Amino acid sequence: MDPFYLIVGHVSQIELLVPQGVRLVQLRIKDQPDQEIRRQIRRARDFCAVHRTRLVINDHWQAALDLNCAHVHLGQEDMDRADFVALRRAGVSFGLSTHDEAELERALSFDPAYVALGPVYPTRLKKMAWAPQGLDRVRAWKKAVGQTPLVGIGGLTPERLPALFDAGADSAAVVTDIATAADPERRCGEWITATRGHLS
Repeated sequence: MDPFYLIVGHVSQIELLVPQGVRLVQLRIKDQPDQEIRRQIRRARDFCAVHRTRLVINDHWQAALDLNCAHVHLGQEDMDRADFVALRRAGVSFGLSTHDEAELERALSFDPAYVALGPVYPTRLKKMAWAPQGLDRVRAWKKAVGQTPLVGIGGLTPERLPALFDAGADSAAVVTDIATAADPERRCGEWITATRGHLS
């Protein structure tokens, strides 16, 4: 799994940032009609295919199935509605969000492609129902998930990466730090350099 996991809210951000060298990106579309959601997914799917970037569709698993996308991400509420049998039958991999031990146990029972834990640090993205998890929770999660890749999300910056990876995370998911940057393309490049430095 790539150590840098970009998350964006619109296909135009994929077209802007993926050419920087992004290998893993999640399209998280909120509060849009189904027609617009499918339009963006279709466009993102084709663009990412050209750039050989893995595209993950957040929430909209049925649209991902219909449009032949290979990867989805589901939160806990999404898991209640998702047809896991249909996803597996179509060969669609899925990552799952977790926040506490009960959610982690539930997520692992589905044999996900990865497990996400967050927020690791305080985040400006939205008002969170969960307090920052901290690095000790990352360590505990990594021990629990074993070989399943662990994604850390929430309040991450390049400066916090060494501690996150040392605690056991396999990938850093980034939303706000890039979305609010004065120069998102440059900031995205800095993230790619920082995360891939972890592999060397």
